[in-house]
Amino acid sequence: MSKTKGQIEAEICDAVIKFEKEYMGRGPLETKAYIIDDIVLVRLKSVLTMAEIKLAEATDRKDGRELIKRIRITLLEQGRPLLEAAVEEIVGVKVKSLHTDISTVTGERVIIFSLESPPFFAQSRNRA
Repeated sequence: MSKTKGQIEAEICDAVIKFEKEYMGRGPLETKAYIIDDIVLVRLKSVLTMAEIKLAEATDRKDGRELIKRIRITLLEQGRPLLEAAVEEIVGVKVKSLHTDISTVTGERVIIFSLESPPFFAQSRNRA
């Protein structure tokens, strides 16, 4: 039986949380995934560690914020094959590209997966 869009989005959230905890060392407080045509958008809240928060608030904020972004992007790039494979397994479609950014002000991170084609999912029975 096929999964609904909501079920697939929930599985993507679980996979990203697992990746963040195991690979980045800390998971987000809240995660939400959205499938929009052939795009998967994942929004993570409160992803910064206490050390990163202190660094972002330091006297020379610009350097601290740029350092946090560079480190986070480098770490994600190293773990990218694992994250892409997890999403591909869930949606049943190959990931074409991955894009990410993090806000050192709000502690939010977004990850965007561009897919080869829109994923197939069952229609939810609880439509209003």
